[in-house]
Amino acid sequence: MHSFLIGLQFLTRIRLVRQTAWTAEDFGRSTRFFPLVGLGLGLCYAAVAYVLLYFIGAHTLASVLLMLLPLILTGGLHADGLMDTADGVFSGRERARKLEIMKDSRVGAFGVVTVVSMMFVQYALLADMFPLLIVPAVFVMPVIGRFAMVLSIACFPYAREDGLGKIFADMADGRTLLIAVVTTVLVVLPFGIGAWIALAAGVAFAILFCRFITGQLGGVTGDVYGAATVLTETIVLLVFSVISTQQHLVSLSLQTMCLGLEPLWKSL
Repeated sequence: MHSFLIGLQFLTRIRLVRQTAWTAEDFGRSTRFFPLVGLGLGLCYAAVAYVLLYFIGAHTLASVLLMLLPLILTGGLHADGLMDTADGVFSGRERARKLEIMKDSRVGAFGVVTVVSMMFVQYALLADMFPLLIVPAVFVMPVIGRFAMVLSIACFPYAREDGLGKIFADMADGRTLLIAVVTTVLVVLPFGIGAWIALAAGVAFAILFCRFITGQLGGVTGDVYGAATVLTETIVLLVFSVISTQQHLVSLSLQTMCLGLEPLWKSL
């Protein structure tokens, strides 16, 4: 429980119990509970989506707030990692210089353009999604996103000799990955085929993304952990949006077929 609360306080702005004394071991053990932290966020997102969609009927407002809520509840931690990663990777410099740029607290043009583009994409995906799919989508989204973070920590080398992210990487082992896998599967499994596809797509994307970054930097960093999380969440929304579109097209086809058969029914 102690490790979970540390992970919750580190990754979010949710404070169930205020932790003030953290050790490297505490940080390392919290990694296995990151999908549970995602579950807590998912409950918050789903509750907001349910109220806005089914009690107020505000689909557009729900899309905007559900795009902003992750930034608010995480303090922009993962978005900051995405911006730093974009600034470094897209700089076109050598490996050492890229890592220096990512460590700089200032945000460059690549970072701003990347995070703004991501927010536009997330809004469009939520706005186009069938309302019945939004609640399950935003519920599993942070769980799969935090599992992607565990994958990047446990399965890829750390690019720096030191840093906060290295503490997670050093402490992550097979047990950490196993607990994260079991937790993620148990949470996602009840939500059906759409959630399973989103999980598979999210895992595939996270692995490919971290492989690309490893080729650029010789490994991953704490910023990359955040970038992998945010981008994987966007992939989850994309999968649910595509499923929503396909269901809508099937519904329209059935309606068109019924309208086409109506004169025949009347003639009979």
